[in-house]
Amino acid sequence: MTAGSNSMWGGRFAEGPASVMREINASIPFDKRLWKQDIAGSKAHVAMLAARGIVSGEDAQAITEGLNRVAAEYEANGVPVNMDLEDIHMVTESRLAELIGPAAGRLHTARSRNDQVATDFKLWVRDAIDEVQAGLAALQAALVARAESHADSVMPGFTHLQSAQPVTLGHHLMAYYEMLKRDRSRFADARARLNRSPLGAAALAGTGFPTDRFMTAAALGFDGPTDNSLDSVSDRDFALDYLMAATQCSLHLSRLAEEFIIWASQPFGFVKLPDAYSTGSSIMPQKRNPDAAELVRGHAGRIMGCMTALCVTMKGLPLAYSKDMQDDKPPVFEAHDLLGLSIAAMTGMVETVTFRTDRMRALAESGFATATDLADWLVREADVPFREAHHITGRAVKLAEDRGVQLADLPLEELQGIDARIHQGIYDVLTVDASVASRMSHGGTAPAQVRARIAQARTELSKAELAGERT
Repeated sequence: MTAGSNSMWGGRFAEGPASVMREINASIPFDKRLWKQDIAGSKAHVAMLAARGIVSGEDAQAITEGLNRVAAEYEANGVPVNMDLEDIHMVTESRLAELIGPAAGRLHTARSRNDQVATDFKLWVRDAIDEVQAGLAALQAALVARAESHADSVMPGFTHLQSAQPVTLGHHLMAYYEMLKRDRSRFADARARLNRSPLGAAALAGTGFPTDRFMTAAALGFDGPTDNSLDSVSDRDFALDYLMAATQCSLHLSRLAEEFIIWASQPFGFVKLPDAYSTGSSIMPQKRNPDAAELVRGHAGRIMGCMTALCVTMKGLPLAYSKDMQDDKPPVFEAHDLLGLSIAAMTGMVETVTFRTDRMRALAESGFATATDLADWLVREADVPFREAHHITGRAVKLAEDRGVQLADLPLEELQGIDARIHQGIYDVLTVDASVASRMSHGGTAPAQVRARIAQARTELSKAELAGERT
């Protein structure tokens, strides 16, 4: 073989790879991130080989000690990028051979890079899910804390970005808690589905060695081994599950970021973003730009692009392994990094943003946000069919618009001029405080309902934290 060719390919290749092939074939620049998982999988594999008498105890001990030394080097100095060695598996095995000699060659008995990379990648995604879950729990806790402080703070509720009905800020923030709760359930489902070990499926057909795949699965924290060797090495559903959950989560983060962006604008003036999450303008000194929120909004598009990229890569691949699958990791790594940044940024903003509740109340009291309360009162108190009540309310809103006042400021005689069934009791529901207090249906915006849901949320977060500690 010529200088620079890869000796791991064996004796079939008479010439080394062309420089272009060398570049396109190597994955070490990005799959070096798998080194901890690769070391863990190799240690579990060699322990099983020794237990089954496939390698000697002496060789297994030398390999394990050598892997520990390699891990210490990686921890201290990073993984060396050797393009000739292609990937993290060969870089590690090559260094192991330098440290312990020929015994290193026994490590790859009864496995292939195909099942090895599938195992490493599954372990990495599992760790990534645990990181995301911790970040989302912190963001949920921040939302709950701010919501509790503002369970009574009145703000406009919007549909079509038009003032609709008054709600409380606490209720609004808790809506995002619910979104993140669903996100966490998606990540949990993805974790549960991926938790079967491909290790030992070998290249595609299994192995003739008397291996114990249940032993390696247990050692790596899997629920058991996968059940079909072809599927084991060709499956990337776990990566797609992660990306799809990440995409949905990023959409929720983007919606919250968008609201902060809108609320921070002068026409709204609902929030003042902290200096730590804002920037200034190079020529306009009065500006406070919500750059962090805008970047979270932008990251959602990139994460969605990562999900689409892997879907397109996988859509037409025959069984079992194809080199296209080497491109499975970059989109997952990129999405995970972006999602982690987005979660951290939104957590920081939620924790430190200043809510201008006086401005929120002022706008809630304008725009006839209690019109629905007038219609509901006519239905309840005067037995008016809702469609008729809707028409009566519309006339009252027009009268208030013509007078330049709010509904609560219209004199009783003018309201009775619209409909004689209206009486003094109407004023009990026309204030924004009365409106939100009346929304006592389950999941409603009444402060009492908001506080009850916050108490439940705190219990949910505590239980989830305890469950995570036991995992």
